[in-house]
Amino acid sequence: MLYNWYQHIEFAYPSAFALLALLPLMIYWYLKSSNSQQGVITVSTVAGFRKNSSWKNLLRHSLFVIRLLAIICIIIALARPQTRNDEELKTGEGIDIILCLDVSGSMFAQDLLPNRLEAAKQVAANFVDQRPTDRIGVVIFSGESFTLVPLTTDKTVLKSQIYNIQRGVLEDGTAIGDGLGVSVGRLKDSKTKSKVIILLTDGEDQGGRIDPLAAKELAKAYNIRVYTIGVGTDGYAPVPMPDGAGGVVVRQQKVNIGEKLLRMIADETGGLYFRARDNESLNGIYREIDQLEKSKIEVTALKRYTEKFFPFAIAAAILLLLEIALRYTIFRKFP
Repeated sequence: MLYNWYQHIEFAYPSAFALLALLPLMIYWYLKSSNSQQGVITVSTVAGFRKNSSWKNLLRHSLFVIRLLAIICIIIALARPQTRNDEELKTGEGIDIILCLDVSGSMFAQDLLPNRLEAAKQVAANFVDQRPTDRIGVVIFSGESFTLVPLTTDKTVLKSQIYNIQRGVLEDGTAIGDGLGVSVGRLKDSKTKSKVIILLTDGEDQGGRIDPLAAKELAKAYNIRVYTIGVGTDGYAPVPMPDGAGGVVVRQQKVNIGEKLLRMIADETGGLYFRARDNESLNGIYREIDQLEKSKIEVTALKRYTEKFFPFAIAAAILLLLEIALRYTIFRKFP
């Protein structure tokens, strides 16, 4: 318990502990003066004196011990023990960001581990942690599009909803135009100077209500940068599919990513196109985007101290009063 207390204690004036060097000098002075005050008498035997030894004689050094303890408490109080609580206030101009994620059936391909969707969810959650002052929203799409989380600074809600994304919540397909269009709709009224969409997909556009080129023009009109990410290996990828008998079978499926469209969307809106072929490259892409889109953050460090010297000062006062009381009552010396 004492060790745990000490682990959380700091001393404002640790140099005060140098006064502890006086304690050996005091002990030496006390022992020397005690010996010089003792009288000398020559007797034939001390047997009779042993029987008459009183409790006062046994406790004759207790006053000095009490004084030493009081001085130790005073020195600790002078060193000013205190606990420190650190706080950081983060303020600044953030960026409004929409994470637009493909949740189509092909996102369960296992060329990324454990699959494309789970890998995308993990890096998206990590990205959220790195953006303390930004408002972030989440849009998901497959054959249709849906706003999962509107723009918010509540990182707990964001990460919870990202981790809870499941298969089959939307009609299957890859409506890139719908996903981009809904994302633009969430950002078009934003008053921030910087607005960004990170669009991640593993396929080619397959229809939808909004043409991807029209959605791109909307993003340009509202000065929204779009970073696009194509996910998947080259060639074929293992994809789990129902076997018709209630089970699941893994089949090889060709990877078809509309890179031309994704690159055009990124280039014309001032963003960049990336290709993620494995988990590490996907992590690296989000780290690069994090570096490219820097928020202006001001961090104010606050250090609050709570003084802990009062118990030692009170203990020193009590010990000194105890010594005085004992010296002039029980241990009083009469001339």
